[in-house]
Amino acid sequence: MKAFLKRKNIEISLKRYGIDALGAMAQGLFCSLLIGTIIKTLGQQLAVQYLVDIGTYAMAVSGPAMAVAIGYALKADPMVLFSLAAVGWAANAEGKAGGPLAVLVIAIVAAEFGKAVSKETKVDILVTPGVTILVGVALAKLIAPPIGTAASAFGTMIDRATTLQPFWMGIAVSVLVGIALTLPISSAAICSVLGLTGIAGGAAVAGCCAHMVGFAVMSFKENRWGGLVSQGLGTSMLQMPNLVRRPVCWLPPILTSAITGPIATCVFKLQMNGAAINSGMGTCGLCGPIGVWTGWLTPGSEAAAKGAVAIAPTAMDWIGLVLICIVLPAVLCGFFGWAMRKLGWIREGDLALAQ
Repeated sequence: MKAFLKRKNIEISLKRYGIDALGAMAQGLFCSLLIGTIIKTLGQQLAVQYLVDIGTYAMAVSGPAMAVAIGYALKADPMVLFSLAAVGWAANAEGKAGGPLAVLVIAIVAAEFGKAVSKETKVDILVTPGVTILVGVALAKLIAPPIGTAASAFGTMIDRATTLQPFWMGIAVSVLVGIALTLPISSAAICSVLGLTGIAGGAAVAGCCAHMVGFAVMSFKENRWGGLVSQGLGTSMLQMPNLVRRPVCWLPPILTSAITGPIATCVFKLQMNGAAINSGMGTCGLCGPIGVWTGWLTPGSEAAAKGAVAIAPTAMDWIGLVLICIVLPAVLCGFFGWAMRKLGWIREGDLALAQ
């Protein structure tokens, strides 16, 4: 069996499923639902129906995009990879609010079954897509609805807990999602899987921005403008090799997220009512702030289901968004980083990015 699994490149591991597949799923979601939401919102605001239509089409294929991305991460053969489009559509549709989690689980299983039979028969063109689609769609009908219900319930529980205890939950959500963003896992996928919107989504945005903007500013001495852009608009995950060597360097952005999280929930009542994936994006392509903005104008389906309605943002809303996403992370993390350098906890070169 071990020899067969190795020959088929089926690796049952946390890295393959929890990091590679999850990260790829987030990219698939970004390239469909997220970018589609942005284009559609721009079209609505500019009154350009052509952009609205483009965004709508992109949003509609989020399930297939996620499943194909997962298959790519699992190194699926072409016949398996293409067949996963149908599996992703079925899993996302049957999973409803918990569609992304259903797609993650079902696409992994379907892809591995497809890989197992791929090129094993003389009628591979029938067997491989047949097995992949039959296994995937059967699972979608069987387990996607309860997966969706469970994920939706858990996300709602987090949102309600944050509403009832905005200070402590603001800290917890902000810190944990910010850490997840910097780790080699996908905070965007996690937020999407949990349907993290509303005030809990606002805390998640705060945590992600604290890490991305924070690391960009506190490492400016080593990485200059290139590092500022690559971390501030790209990802703080670039710091992971340094954090493995010097975990203490993680302390400034964690402290920052512990401060900005409750400020977001208690002071500005910042809510993420756009697509849930935006909650875990931070300032990556400015998707976090853009998600908050789109949620003000047109709440996403998940947020709307929880009672979110469109609003006309006030000056205080804009001030809170800019402070939480950019100004406070830059100031607070920059200060904490400076203080830790003075104490000798962060040394010269500790935050230098690999060239």
